[in-house]
Amino acid sequence: MNLLGDKHEHLLIDGVPHAKALGLKLIEIARANATVKLPYDPRFVGNPETGVIHGGAVTSLLDNVSGLAVFAAMEELTSIATLDLRIDYMRAAEPGKDILGHAHCYKVTRTIAFVRGTAYEDSPDDPIATCTGAFMLGANAGRKPGANTTGQGALGENSGEKGGRA
Repeated sequence: MNLLGDKHEHLLIDGVPHAKALGLKLIEIARANATVKLPYDPRFVGNPETGVIHGGAVTSLLDNVSGLAVFAAMEELTSIATLDLRIDYMRAAEPGKDILGHAHCYKVTRTIAFVRGTAYEDSPDDPIATCTGAFMLGANAGRKPGANTTGQGALGENSGEKGGRA
């Protein structure tokens, strides 16, 4: 399932500035499922003595892949926002290895979607962390899609103006 078409699929990551800064790469998206890679990068190491990626980067990976699974479960695109994301860390990531995140959206209601996810290197059977999350649907109902990347919000040409939404 391709939500935006091959020509625009990159927007699923590039449209989220934090995901782009982390270098997240969309590996696969299918009905209610998504897989994303967090390439190993020394900038994200939490402890220089061990070379282990900081847990915050793993949390961001799981948040982003969970959001993509929600998009892949919806009949039509709408804005979403993370309401709740619980992370259970099981072990440290292996230094120097890319981390994969996979998420499955198992329930969509009128206003909330529910997700489970796993972060791992080689096999989801040996997880670094797992997550459960809830996402609000239609989170920015008054804003145009893409307003966070185009500078155009609900209040006009430049949403960064005083009084506008950022």
